[in-house]
Amino acid sequence: MTDTRPAPSTGLRMAIDYGPLAIFFAVNFLTPGPALARVLAATGAFMVATIVAMIVSRVKTGHISAMLWLSGALVLVFGGLTLYFHDETFLKMKPTIVYAMFAAILAFGLATGRPLLQGLLGAAYPGLSGEGWRKLTRNWALFFLFMAVLNEIVWRSTTWDVWVSFKLWGAVPMTLVFAMANVPMLMRHGLKLGEDAPPVPPSA
Repeated sequence: MTDTRPAPSTGLRMAIDYGPLAIFFAVNFLTPGPALARVLAATGAFMVATIVAMIVSRVKTGHISAMLWLSGALVLVFGGLTLYFHDETFLKMKPTIVYAMFAAILAFGLATGRPLLQGLLGAAYPGLSGEGWRKLTRNWALFFLFMAVLNEIVWRSTTWDVWVSFKLWGAVPMTLVFAMANVPMLMRHGLKLGEDAPPVPPSA
């Protein structure tokens, strides 16, 4: 049976992709006590919120994207390790692995001529030409590689609180700005913008 549900709005996409991260930040900042207490509380909330986001995506859009499956699975694995060992290192490593995997997947698609990003986001970029998809894939692969290296530098050289601040005030805004910075290039390659903004990847 064909799914006739309308495409998700920008607000719903943002809630699914970034809602769990917003809850993670909120719980971390609002939980009293030592750093370890905040780590454990925020990690547990992040895991629950990620599961909820995946369920909402399935109910409201009819599917869970491959990127959200990957990111969600890693949240549960590394979040579980963080809770079990009471060690924040696992959760801080998770974005590096997510970014590196996204970069590798997109680079593989480019190298083999397979439009992997187009398969994931095609409906959200109507009219985009093949050349536009290649450039968008290249740009995101390089961005994810850069973010993987940057996350490694930050988490290995700072405290939990500094790393969380980097996630909130660095990684998230950089991802949103990068997504919007690609729009002029995409429009030159046929993208037809409607009322909704182009999607951005789920949170790492």
